[in-house]
Amino acid sequence: MTTGFLYDPRFLDHDAGRGHPERSQRLVSSIDWLRDRAWFGDLARIDAVAADPAWIETVHDAGYIARAEETCRAGAPFLDVADVGVSRRSSDVARLAAGGALALTDRIVAGDVENGFALSRPPGHHAERGMALGFCLFNNVAIAARYLQRAHGVDKVLILDFDVHHGNGTQHTFEDDPSVMYASIHQFPYYPGTGAASETGIGRGAGATVNCPVPAGAGDEEYHRAFADRILPAADAFAPEFVIVSAGFDAHAADPLAQVRLSTECFGWMTARIVEIAEKHSGGRILSLLEGGYNVEVLPKCVATHLEVLAHIDTS
Repeated sequence: MTTGFLYDPRFLDHDAGRGHPERSQRLVSSIDWLRDRAWFGDLARIDAVAADPAWIETVHDAGYIARAEETCRAGAPFLDVADVGVSRRSSDVARLAAGGALALTDRIVAGDVENGFALSRPPGHHAERGMALGFCLFNNVAIAARYLQRAHGVDKVLILDFDVHHGNGTQHTFEDDPSVMYASIHQFPYYPGTGAASETGIGRGAGATVNCPVPAGAGDEEYHRAFADRILPAADAFAPEFVIVSAGFDAHAADPLAQVRLSTECFGWMTARIVEIAEKHSGGRILSLLEGGYNVEVLPKCVATHLEVLAHIDTS
């Protein structure tokens, strides 16, 4: 079984503005690096298609979706908050990123590929139901989770988020829903201010949110311990039928936007643990979507390491 890979040059059309860290060079440098890997041609290429607004509305208010489109097409410099820089094509690209996740999901569920990764932008895990936030327009992982449940009949979905910033939008989408477990390891206290260990879900969803905050300066050892003590036992008890990854690589020691000090190898280690969860409970089915990672020299190596583990490539 192969690993699916989704990339579309139209993802480069989203322009967050001069000097913005969420820039197209993130993808340009990554795809250039990947094309030089001997194994890259073995990945199954999957095309992106814009998401039907009806699927985006399973997570976001219709009024917000319309406002995002109108704001971008009017040429406004940002949507809702100053850090969500946009351009005239940004809402179209955000629909493409969300739709790409759904296309990749379809191929995984069909059994055409075992798992898959989308090298896409803009990222999504900060986007709230009715508001853009933290570089994010539409919450791609949340939309994919609802799509899995409503289009494919998957009951239990695990979303594992190792972006250095807590995925407030994803947590808020599912915090009262016991059918979706959200597990996040992230720098805390830090942007966006959510993700304390005490945030464990509400109502029927109590216990289905697992936050593993780490302090500035944390490194591989702290992440290994959080996985062993909190994330892996919780995921094992939950027994997901499908695993989605918010794959942010901004916890790397060389990333400019945070102070966690992970090695490139640690991303491979975390990916291997996620593969083990999926192989035990969900037939190996994993959908991984790019979130953060803003050092354009380091991001490609982290993405390659992630893909090597997903595709079971022996690099020894």
